Amino acid sequence: MENFYYIVFGALAAICGVSELSKGQKDTFVTIPSFEAFKNNYLLVYSLMMAGDWLQGPYVYALYQHYGYDQGDIGRLFIAGFGSSMVFGTIVGSLADKHGRRLASVLYCVSYILSCWTKHSPRFAFLLVGRILGGIATSLLFSAFESWLVAEHFKHNFEPQWLSLTFSKAIFLGNGLVAILAGLLANFLVVDLNLGPVAPFDTAACFLAIGCGVILKTWPENYGETDEKKTLQQQFQQAWNSIVADEKIALLGAIQALFEGSMYTFVFLWTPALSPNGQNIPHGFIFATFMLASMIGSSIASRLMARSTRVEYYMQYVFMVSSAALLVPVFNQLIYEPTVTSGGGLTPGGRLQLLGFLIFEVCVGIFWPSIMKLRSQYIPEESRSTIMNMFRIPLNVFVCLVLYNVSSFSLTAMFAMCSGFLVICALLQKRLSHLSEQHECTALKTAESDFLLAKTSA
Repeated sequence: MENFYYIVFGALAAICGVSELSKGQKDTFVTIPSFEAFKNNYLLVYSLMMAGDWLQGPYVYALYQHYGYDQGDIGRLFIAGFGSSMVFGTIVGSLADKHGRRLASVLYCVSYILSCWTKHSPRFAFLLVGRILGGIATSLLFSAFESWLVAEHFKHNFEPQWLSLTFSKAIFLGNGLVAILAGLLANFLVVDLNLGPVAPFDTAACFLAIGCGVILKTWPENYGETDEKKTLQQQFQQAWNSIVADEKIALLGAIQALFEGSMYTFVFLWTPALSPNGQNIPHGFIFATFMLASMIGSSIASRLMARSTRVEYYMQYVFMVSSAALLVPVFNQLIYEPTVTSGGGLTPGGRLQLLGFLIFEVCVGIFWPSIMKLRSQYIPEESRSTIMNMFRIPLNVFVCLVLYNVSSFSLTAMFAMCSGFLVICALLQKRLSHLSEQHECTALKTAESDFLLAKTSA
């Protein structure tokens, strides 16, 4: 059975390596040295931030179990984290537009380091505070850094399409390579060095502190909203008006919430789906294969965007493929007889499901740089962080509801629900593509009219 995992991992690693090494001139951007220095600085910081995040992931649940908490208590702690991200994180993240994205990035480091520090206490109250701080940090991670990058990119007058290169590399490294290495390092600290389940959190705090130092040393400050008299309520009102006034922004927010909601639900469901009767599966190894699949996806996205393929066009097909991938557990139940024997390795049905999950992870790898690119195009600069955090409100509500009711539905019902949400994503993406084409045609006709008018006047 172990040979099966090695074969899958080796095949994905080979595909990932060939995908990167075989890129031709059409698949890459011709840039300038100043942009390369800027990009590499951001990738260093982003990788350190993601290392601090990924190191914690594999052992959060295990740490709570180590302290003696049952599934109900652990569920409440997780709900507190997502609820905090929805309420406090939205407010704190939105302040980045007015008080600075660099400051918000530093606040991410500080809040996450404090969250790591709370893991040393077994008291529920301390762990709850840690989850609240972690929720705030998560909102900052997915808004402040991207907002800083986009603003600084255009401040330096770099080519707009070069953003795609930074986004795809950030996902390839931060959500792929760094995730794999962080998982291996966490396992080494806990299992090989026998330092206990708190060790990955202490190590994460070290990475975050180093990243914070690089930010303070090398990043200039930039802002979105510059009106000092504007209140937070007015900022939210301005952001809401932008969403209501532009259907493309509203569609983008709905697509993000539905896809990420399905993705986070998948994170909770893949383990029981592959081991419904306590099968002995290598969780860390499977997690590494997922990250490799995501790296392949980010490499595919990089190629597509380098060839000027419209993101709005190809993403509707990505959503349909991801929907089909999450339907595999439903088909699996129809094809294979349910396994009742406890223990053992991955079943034939489990192998089929693993294949579907790997395809879904490839789609996730394509999604991240692509949605970043779309956000850079459609979200107004003055309210960028505020709008991005408002997008996360329905996402966090969705995840909290899933966590609260996860025992009320079967696994196949949950996967079918996520698959349905991804079909809706595809339909919304098709509408977004249509609106984008209309906008481009209108802009082209206006430019032609202005040119003819100027020529006639001359």
